[in-house]
Amino acid sequence: MNDMASLKGRSLLRLEDLSDEALIGLIDLAAEYKRRKRMGIRGDALRHKSVGLIFEKSSTRTRCAFTVAATDEGGRAEYLDIHDIHFGRKESIADSARVLGRMFDGIAFRGFRQQTVEQLATHSGVPVWNALTDECHPTQILADLLTIRECFGRLKGLKVVYVGDGRNNVANTLMIGCAKAGMHFVNCTPRELAPAPDLCRMASDMAAARGGSVAVSHEPADAVKGANAVYTDVWVSMGEEAKFQERLGLLRPYQVNMGLMQATGNVKAGQVVFLHCLPAFHDGNTEVTREIGPMEVTDDVFEAPFSKVFDEAENRVHTIKAVMVATLGGVEL
Repeated sequence: MNDMASLKGRSLLRLEDLSDEALIGLIDLAAEYKRRKRMGIRGDALRHKSVGLIFEKSSTRTRCAFTVAATDEGGRAEYLDIHDIHFGRKESIADSARVLGRMFDGIAFRGFRQQTVEQLATHSGVPVWNALTDECHPTQILADLLTIRECFGRLKGLKVVYVGDGRNNVANTLMIGCAKAGMHFVNCTPRELAPAPDLCRMASDMAAARGGSVAVSHEPADAVKGANAVYTDVWVSMGEEAKFQERLGLLRPYQVNMGLMQATGNVKAGQVVFLHCLPAFHDGNTEVTREIGPMEVTDDVFEAPFSKVFDEAENRVHTIKAVMVATLGGVEL
Protein backbone atom coordinates (compact mmCIF):
# COMPACT_ATOMS: atom_id res chain seq x y z
CA MET A 1 0.00 0.00 0.00
CA ASN A 2 3.03 2.30 0.11
CA ASP A 3 2.49 3.47 -3.44
CA MET A 4 -1.16 4.21 -2.65
CA ALA A 5 -0.07 7.15 -0.51
CA SER A 6 1.41 8.74 -3.62
CA LEU A 7 -2.06 8.99 -5.16
CA LYS A 8 -3.21 11.62 -2.68
CA GLY A 9 -4.05 14.83 -4.49
CA ARG A 10 -3.46 13.28 -7.92
CA SER A 11 -5.79 12.95 -10.89
CA LEU A 12 -6.56 9.77 -12.82
CA LEU A 13 -6.66 10.68 -16.51
CA ARG A 14 -5.22 7.48 -18.03
CA LEU A 15 -4.28 4.09 -16.64
CA GLU A 16 -0.73 4.88 -17.70
CA ASP A 17 -0.75 7.46 -14.87
CA LEU A 18 -0.67 4.61 -12.33
CA SER A 19 2.35 2.60 -11.28
CA ASP A 20 1.85 -1.17 -11.30
CA GLU A 21 1.75 -1.10 -7.50
CA ALA A 22 -0.88 1.65 -7.43
CA LEU A 23 -3.01 -0.20 -10.00
CA ILE A 24 -3.06 -3.36 -7.90
CA GLY A 25 -3.42 -1.30 -4.74
CA LEU A 26 -6.61 0.28 -6.07
CA ILE A 27 -8.00 -3.14 -6.97
CA ASP A 28 -7.13 -4.42 -3.48
CA LEU A 29 -8.79 -1.40 -1.90
CA ALA A 30 -11.88 -1.84 -4.08
CA ALA A 31 -12.13 -5.49 -3.05
CA GLU A 32 -12.01 -4.47 0.60
CA TYR A 33 -14.70 -1.84 0.11
CA LYS A 34 -16.84 -4.43 -1.64
CA ARG A 35 -16.39 -6.84 1.28
CA ARG A 36 -17.33 -4.14 3.77
CA LYS A 37 -20.40 -3.11 1.80
CA ARG A 38 -21.62 -6.72 1.66
CA MET A 39 -21.31 -6.74 5.46
CA GLY A 40 -23.35 -3.56 5.74
CA ILE A 41 -20.36 -1.48 6.85
CA ARG A 42 -20.28 2.15 5.76
CA GLY A 43 -17.36 4.46 6.38
CA ASP A 44 -16.59 8.16 6.44
CA ALA A 45 -13.48 8.37 4.28
CA LEU A 46 -15.24 11.00 2.14
CA ARG A 47 -17.00 12.78 4.99
CA HIS A 48 -17.54 16.46 4.20
CA LYS A 49 -16.22 15.89 0.65
CA SER A 50 -18.18 17.13 -2.34
CA VAL A 51 -17.50 15.86 -5.84
CA GLY A 52 -18.73 17.37 -9.11
CA LEU A 53 -19.83 15.11 -11.97
CA ILE A 54 -19.56 16.84 -15.35
CA PHE A 55 -21.21 14.72 -18.03
CA GLU A 56 -21.22 15.50 -21.75
CA LYS A 57 -22.21 11.89 -22.48
CA SER A 58 -25.16 10.15 -20.86
CA SER A 59 -24.58 7.25 -18.50
CA THR A 60 -26.24 4.72 -16.25
CA ARG A 61 -23.40 2.87 -14.53
CA THR A 62 -20.83 5.67 -14.30
CA ARG A 63 -23.18 8.31 -12.93
CA CYS A 64 -24.79 5.96 -10.42
CA ALA A 65 -21.45 4.45 -9.37
CA PHE A 66 -19.91 7.83 -8.55
CA THR A 67 -23.02 8.91 -6.64
CA VAL A 68 -23.35 5.72 -4.61
CA ALA A 69 -19.60 5.47 -3.97
CA ALA A 70 -19.46 9.00 -2.59
CA THR A 71 -22.57 8.54 -0.46
CA ASP A 72 -21.33 5.22 0.97
CA GLU A 73 -18.31 6.99 2.46
CA GLY A 74 -20.12 10.05 3.74
CA GLY A 75 -19.56 12.31 0.74
CA ARG A 76 -21.86 14.04 -1.72
CA ALA A 77 -21.94 14.00 -5.52
CA GLU A 78 -23.46 16.81 -7.58
CA TYR A 79 -24.46 15.97 -11.16
CA LEU A 80 -23.69 18.77 -13.61
CA ASP A 81 -25.42 18.26 -16.94
CA ILE A 82 -23.35 19.93 -19.63
CA HIS A 83 -26.46 21.79 -20.86
CA ASP A 84 -27.08 23.34 -17.44
CA ILE A 85 -23.66 24.94 -16.95
CA HIS A 86 -21.54 27.34 -19.03
CA PHE A 87 -18.71 24.81 -19.41
CA GLY A 88 -16.92 25.39 -22.72
CA ARG A 89 -19.77 27.46 -24.16
CA LYS A 90 -20.23 30.79 -22.41
CA GLU A 91 -17.15 30.18 -20.29
CA SER A 92 -13.83 28.58 -21.14
CA ILE A 93 -13.03 25.15 -19.73
CA ALA A 94 -10.07 26.65 -17.88
CA ASP A 95 -12.24 29.28 -16.19
CA SER A 96 -14.92 26.75 -15.30
CA ALA A 97 -12.22 24.49 -13.86
CA ARG A 98 -10.89 27.27 -11.65
CA VAL A 99 -14.39 27.99 -10.35
CA LEU A 100 -15.37 24.38 -9.75
CA GLY A 101 -12.03 23.56 -8.15
CA ARG A 102 -12.77 26.15 -5.45
CA MET A 103 -16.14 24.54 -4.73
CA PHE A 104 -15.57 20.81 -5.10
CA ASP A 105 -12.98 18.50 -3.57
CA GLY A 106 -12.78 16.41 -6.74
CA ILE A 107 -14.27 16.39 -10.24
CA ALA A 108 -15.30 13.54 -12.53
CA PHE A 109 -15.57 14.25 -16.26
CA ARG A 110 -17.33 12.05 -18.82
CA GLY A 111 -17.29 13.36 -22.36
CA PHE A 112 -15.65 13.42 -25.74
CA ARG A 113 -12.18 14.98 -25.82
CA GLN A 114 -9.26 13.78 -23.72
CA GLN A 115 -7.96 17.33 -23.88
CA THR A 116 -10.98 18.51 -21.88
CA VAL A 117 -10.32 16.27 -18.88
CA GLU A 118 -6.65 17.21 -19.03
CA GLN A 119 -7.55 20.93 -18.98
CA LEU A 120 -9.75 20.32 -15.96
CA ALA A 121 -6.88 18.65 -14.15
CA THR A 122 -4.47 21.43 -15.08
CA HIS A 123 -6.64 24.33 -13.92
CA SER A 124 -8.93 23.05 -11.15
CA GLY A 125 -6.35 22.40 -8.44
CA VAL A 126 -8.23 19.29 -7.24
CA PRO A 127 -8.14 15.62 -8.28
CA VAL A 128 -9.91 15.02 -11.59
CA TRP A 129 -11.10 11.56 -12.64
CA ASN A 130 -11.59 10.47 -16.23
CA ALA A 131 -15.03 8.85 -16.27
CA LEU A 132 -14.72 8.27 -20.05
CA THR A 133 -13.38 10.15 -23.04
CA ASP A 134 -13.11 9.08 -26.66
CA GLU A 135 -9.56 7.88 -25.92
CA CYS A 136 -9.72 6.33 -22.45
CA HIS A 137 -11.99 4.71 -19.88
CA PRO A 138 -9.77 4.02 -16.85
CA THR A 139 -12.46 3.58 -14.19
CA GLN A 140 -14.18 0.93 -16.33
CA ILE A 141 -11.04 -1.12 -16.78
CA LEU A 142 -10.27 -1.05 -13.04
CA ALA A 143 -13.69 -2.67 -12.53
CA ASP A 144 -12.95 -5.20 -15.29
CA LEU A 145 -9.66 -6.22 -13.71
CA LEU A 146 -11.30 -6.59 -10.29
CA THR A 147 -13.98 -8.81 -11.87
CA ILE A 148 -11.42 -11.03 -13.61
CA ARG A 149 -9.40 -11.40 -10.42
CA GLU A 150 -12.52 -12.36 -8.48
CA CYS A 151 -13.17 -15.13 -11.02
CA PHE A 152 -9.65 -16.56 -11.25
CA GLY A 153 -7.87 -15.41 -8.10
CA ARG A 154 -5.16 -13.69 -10.12
CA LEU A 155 -4.48 -11.51 -13.17
CA LYS A 156 -0.93 -12.27 -14.24
CA GLY A 157 -0.69 -14.86 -17.00
CA LEU A 158 -4.38 -14.91 -17.92
CA LYS A 159 -5.50 -14.41 -21.53
CA VAL A 160 -8.03 -11.68 -22.35
CA VAL A 161 -9.45 -11.34 -25.86
CA TYR A 162 -11.33 -8.22 -26.90
CA VAL A 163 -13.57 -8.80 -29.94
CA GLY A 164 -15.13 -5.91 -31.86
CA ASP A 165 -14.30 -2.26 -32.51
CA GLY A 166 -10.60 -2.42 -31.71
CA ARG A 167 -9.80 1.28 -31.58
CA ASN A 168 -12.41 2.55 -29.16
CA ASN A 169 -11.77 3.84 -25.65
CA VAL A 170 -12.56 0.57 -23.88
CA ALA A 171 -10.36 -1.54 -26.16
CA ASN A 172 -7.46 0.91 -25.83
CA THR A 173 -7.62 1.12 -22.06
CA LEU A 174 -8.22 -2.60 -21.57
CA MET A 175 -5.06 -3.25 -23.58
CA ILE A 176 -3.07 -0.98 -21.25
CA GLY A 177 -4.61 -2.43 -18.10
CA CYS A 178 -3.90 -6.01 -19.15
CA ALA A 179 -0.34 -5.09 -20.17
CA LYS A 180 0.35 -3.46 -16.79
CA ALA A 181 -1.00 -6.54 -15.00
CA GLY A 182 1.24 -8.95 -16.95
CA MET A 183 -1.64 -10.56 -18.86
CA HIS A 184 -1.85 -11.82 -22.44
CA PHE A 185 -4.13 -9.51 -24.43
CA VAL A 186 -5.46 -9.99 -27.95
CA ASN A 187 -7.37 -7.25 -29.78
CA CYS A 188 -9.48 -9.05 -32.40
CA THR A 189 -10.93 -6.56 -34.84
CA PRO A 190 -11.37 -5.79 -38.54
CA ARG A 191 -8.30 -4.22 -40.15
CA GLU A 192 -10.29 -1.03 -40.67
CA LEU A 193 -10.81 -0.70 -36.89
CA ALA A 194 -7.38 -1.75 -35.65
CA PRO A 195 -5.83 0.17 -32.74
CA ALA A 196 -3.13 2.77 -33.37
CA PRO A 197 0.27 1.13 -34.03
CA ASP A 198 2.12 3.39 -31.59
CA LEU A 199 -0.31 2.49 -28.79
CA CYS A 200 0.11 -1.21 -29.59
CA ARG A 201 3.89 -0.88 -29.47
CA MET A 202 3.78 0.88 -26.13
CA ALA A 203 1.39 -1.71 -24.68
CA SER A 204 3.41 -4.59 -26.12
CA ASP A 205 6.63 -3.30 -24.55
CA MET A 206 4.81 -2.74 -21.27
CA ALA A 207 3.38 -6.27 -21.29
CA ALA A 208 6.67 -7.94 -22.25
CA ALA A 209 8.43 -6.28 -19.31
CA ARG A 210 5.84 -7.85 -16.99
CA GLY A 211 5.69 -11.34 -18.50
CA GLY A 212 2.64 -10.71 -20.66
CA SER A 213 1.97 -10.02 -24.33
CA VAL A 214 -0.16 -7.91 -26.68
CA ALA A 215 -1.32 -8.98 -30.13
CA VAL A 216 -3.76 -7.86 -32.82
CA SER A 217 -5.80 -10.45 -34.71
CA HIS A 218 -8.43 -10.36 -37.44
CA GLU A 219 -9.65 -13.98 -37.04
CA PRO A 220 -12.06 -14.39 -34.08
CA ALA A 221 -12.03 -18.20 -33.88
CA ASP A 222 -8.23 -18.26 -33.76
CA ALA A 223 -7.91 -15.26 -31.45
CA VAL A 224 -10.10 -16.67 -28.67
CA LYS A 225 -8.34 -20.04 -28.35
CA GLY A 226 -7.31 -20.48 -24.74
CA ALA A 227 -8.99 -17.26 -23.64
CA ASN A 228 -9.90 -16.83 -19.99
CA ALA A 229 -11.99 -13.74 -20.71
CA VAL A 230 -13.79 -12.73 -23.88
CA TYR A 231 -14.76 -9.06 -23.87
CA THR A 232 -16.84 -7.02 -26.29
CA ASP A 233 -18.43 -3.59 -26.50
CA VAL A 234 -21.07 -1.89 -28.61
CA TRP A 235 -20.29 -1.66 -32.30
CA VAL A 236 -21.18 2.03 -32.58
CA SER A 237 -19.80 4.36 -29.92
CA MET A 238 -21.53 7.57 -28.80
CA GLY A 239 -20.91 10.29 -31.34
CA GLU A 240 -20.47 7.82 -34.23
CA GLU A 241 -24.13 7.06 -34.92
CA ALA A 242 -23.77 8.10 -38.59
CA LYS A 243 -21.51 5.06 -39.09
CA PHE A 244 -24.14 2.57 -37.92
CA GLN A 245 -24.64 0.66 -41.18
CA GLU A 246 -20.91 0.67 -41.94
CA ARG A 247 -20.13 -0.83 -38.53
CA LEU A 248 -22.80 -3.50 -38.92
CA GLY A 249 -21.16 -4.65 -42.12
CA LEU A 250 -17.66 -4.66 -40.66
CA LEU A 251 -18.46 -6.24 -37.32
CA ARG A 252 -21.06 -8.94 -38.01
CA PRO A 253 -18.29 -11.57 -38.29
CA TYR A 254 -17.04 -10.44 -34.85
CA GLN A 255 -20.24 -11.13 -32.93
CA VAL A 256 -19.64 -13.00 -29.68
CA ASN A 257 -21.94 -16.01 -29.90
CA MET A 258 -21.92 -19.43 -28.25
CA GLY A 259 -19.84 -20.88 -31.08
CA LEU A 260 -17.12 -18.31 -30.46
CA MET A 261 -17.19 -18.94 -26.71
CA GLN A 262 -16.87 -22.69 -27.35
CA ALA A 263 -13.86 -21.96 -29.56
CA THR A 264 -11.97 -20.83 -26.44
CA GLY A 265 -11.80 -24.46 -25.35
CA ASN A 266 -12.42 -23.30 -21.79
CA VAL A 267 -16.21 -23.31 -21.40
CA LYS A 268 -16.59 -26.87 -20.10
CA ALA A 269 -13.65 -26.45 -17.77
CA GLY A 270 -15.17 -23.29 -16.31
CA GLN A 271 -12.04 -21.33 -17.19
CA VAL A 272 -13.56 -18.54 -19.28
CA VAL A 273 -15.83 -15.59 -18.56
CA PHE A 274 -17.71 -13.18 -20.79
CA LEU A 275 -17.41 -9.44 -20.09
CA HIS A 276 -19.10 -6.34 -21.49
CA CYS A 277 -18.98 -2.77 -20.16
CA LEU A 278 -22.70 -2.30 -20.99
CA PRO A 279 -25.16 -1.34 -22.29
CA ALA A 280 -25.31 -4.41 -24.53
CA PHE A 281 -27.42 -5.09 -27.60
CA HIS A 282 -27.95 -8.79 -26.90
CA ASP A 283 -31.62 -9.23 -27.81
CA GLY A 284 -34.46 -7.50 -29.64
CA ASN A 285 -35.74 -5.54 -26.67
CA THR A 286 -34.26 -2.12 -27.41
CA GLU A 287 -35.16 0.55 -29.93
CA VAL A 288 -31.93 -0.20 -31.77
CA THR A 289 -32.33 -3.97 -32.05
CA ARG A 290 -36.07 -4.60 -32.53
CA GLU A 291 -35.65 -5.00 -36.28
CA ILE A 292 -32.07 -6.28 -36.58
CA GLY A 293 -31.80 -8.47 -33.49
CA PRO A 294 -28.68 -8.96 -31.36
CA MET A 295 -25.51 -7.17 -32.37
CA GLU A 296 -22.17 -7.56 -30.57
CA VAL A 297 -23.29 -10.48 -28.36
CA THR A 298 -26.08 -13.04 -28.51
CA ASP A 299 -28.55 -13.50 -25.69
CA ASP A 300 -27.44 -17.05 -24.87
CA VAL A 301 -23.92 -15.79 -24.16
CA PHE A 302 -25.08 -12.70 -22.30
CA GLU A 303 -27.30 -14.78 -20.00
CA ALA A 304 -24.91 -17.73 -19.61
CA PRO A 305 -23.46 -18.72 -16.21
CA PHE A 306 -20.02 -17.63 -17.42
CA SER A 307 -21.29 -14.10 -18.13
CA LYS A 308 -20.07 -11.76 -15.40
CA VAL A 309 -21.43 -8.52 -16.83
CA PHE A 310 -23.49 -7.58 -13.78
CA ASP A 311 -20.65 -8.34 -11.36
CA GLU A 312 -18.59 -6.09 -13.61
CA ALA A 313 -21.24 -3.35 -13.46
CA GLU A 314 -21.45 -3.53 -9.65
CA ASN A 315 -17.69 -3.35 -9.41
CA ARG A 316 -17.79 0.13 -10.93
CA VAL A 317 -18.99 1.35 -7.52
CA HIS A 318 -16.17 -0.28 -5.59
CA THR A 319 -13.31 0.71 -7.90
CA ILE A 320 -14.57 4.28 -8.28
CA LYS A 321 -14.85 4.46 -4.50
CA ALA A 322 -11.24 3.29 -4.20
CA VAL A 323 -10.06 5.93 -6.69
CA MET A 324 -11.89 8.77 -4.96
CA VAL A 325 -10.78 7.77 -1.47
CA ALA A 326 -7.15 7.23 -2.51
CA THR A 327 -6.83 10.52 -4.38
CA LEU A 328 -8.73 12.56 -1.80
CA GLY A 329 -6.50 11.15 0.91
CA GLY A 330 -8.82 9.04 3.03
CA VAL A 331 -7.24 5.57 2.81
CA GLU A 332 -7.49 4.32 6.37
CA LEU A 333 -9.66 1.22 6.79
